[in-house]
Amino acid sequence: MPSSSTTRSSASRIPLLDVFKGLACALIVGHHLVFYGPMSDVAYPLAPGLMDWMFEYGRMAVQVFLVLGGYLAASTLAPQGVARFESPLQQVLRRFVRLSTPYLAALLFGLLAAELARYGMEHPSIPSAPTLPQFLAHVFLLQDVLGFEALSAGVWYVAIDFQLFVLAVAVFSLARALPERWAAAWQAPALVLLGTGASLLYFNLLPELDTVGLYFAGSYGLGMLAFWAGRSASPYRWLTAVALLGLTALALDFRERIAVALVTALVLGVLQASGGARLWSPLPKVQRLGQMSYSVFLAHFPVCLLVNALFSQLWPSQPWVNAAGMVVAFGLSLRAGQWLYRHVETRLVSMPVAMRMQGGLLVATGLLLLGLKAL
Repeated sequence: MPSSSTTRSSASRIPLLDVFKGLACALIVGHHLVFYGPMSDVAYPLAPGLMDWMFEYGRMAVQVFLVLGGYLAASTLAPQGVARFESPLQQVLRRFVRLSTPYLAALLFGLLAAELARYGMEHPSIPSAPTLPQFLAHVFLLQDVLGFEALSAGVWYVAIDFQLFVLAVAVFSLARALPERWAAAWQAPALVLLGTGASLLYFNLLPELDTVGLYFAGSYGLGMLAFWAGRSASPYRWLTAVALLGLTALALDFRERIAVALVTALVLGVLQASGGARLWSPLPKVQRLGQMSYSVFLAHFPVCLLVNALFSQLWPSQPWVNAAGMVVAFGLSLRAGQWLYRHVETRLVSMPVAMRMQGGLLVATGLLLLGLKAL
C-alpha cells in the first residue's frame, strides 16, 4: 500500500481532517457533560432521548481520534511506507513532551478545580484528593496500567495515544531493520496490517486489555492503512482490502466502535485519493475547533466540574436553568481549550522551551499538592 513514483500527490493536512476532529471534540465534551452530573441529572426530563443518545454514543467519537491518530502518524513517520526518522528515541521523547506539556497544565487546572468543586457539591464525578504516587503515575502516563484512579476525564486517552505512537515507531524501526526480502516500502505496511488484524480479531475482544494500546491498535492501524491506501497507485483497490479486514472483524463480533473506526478510515482514504475533496474546507469554525481539539479535550472536564458545582449550589432543582448551565459549561470549555492552545500547545516550538515549561508546571503542581496535603 505504500506510495510509488506514480502515486497521487497529497498532504496529510486535509482541511476536512480538522472538521472531523472538531465534530468529534464537540461530541466528547457533550458526552462528558451528560455522563458527569449533576446538571444533566436535573435537566434530563427536558430531553431524555438526546441525553440517552449522548450518554451511549457520544463516546464513539474517540474512535475518530484513534483513526486520525494512526493516519497522521503514518503521514509523519513513514509517508512512503519507510521510516523517515533516524532516532526512534528522539521521536518518542518529542511526542511525549508535546503531549504531556499541555496535559500537565490541564492536570494542574484539574486539581484546583476538583478542590474547589468539593466545596460546592458532593458528587462521584469529583476525583479524590491525589496522592504523590498517583500524581507521578499521571505524569508518566501510567495511571491506568498501575491501577490508579484518574484525576480527570479523558486522561486515559492521552496515555493510549502515546502507547500507540511508541508502538508505531517500534514497528517502523523493526521494518527498517528487516532483510529486504520484499521492496523496503512494503515491509512496514505489512507489519501494520498484521498488527491491525491481530488487534481487531483478538486483542480488541478482551475487555481486560482496555488500558493498553494493543486493545486500540486496530482503529489506529486502520487509520495508517487508509493513509497509505489513499496515496497508492490503486487507492480504491487497497481501500476495498481495508474494508474487507474491517468487515471480517465485525462479522466475528460486531462492535459499534469498530464500525465507526472502519467508516472513518474509509472516508479518510477516499479524501486522500480525491484531489478535489482534499481541498474542500467547509465549516471554518468547526475546523478551528478541530485545530485546538486536543487542548479543549484536556481543559473541558475541570471547567465542567466548576460549572456543575456552581449551578448545584445556586439552582439545585431547576431543569431549564441546569440545561442552560450545560450550554454555559460547553462554551467555557471551548474558551479554556482556546487559552490552553494559544498559551501552551502552540508555544512548544522547541524541546528546550517545552522542557522549561514542563519544569515550571511540575514545580507548581508539587507546591499545590503540598498545600492540599497541609489543609
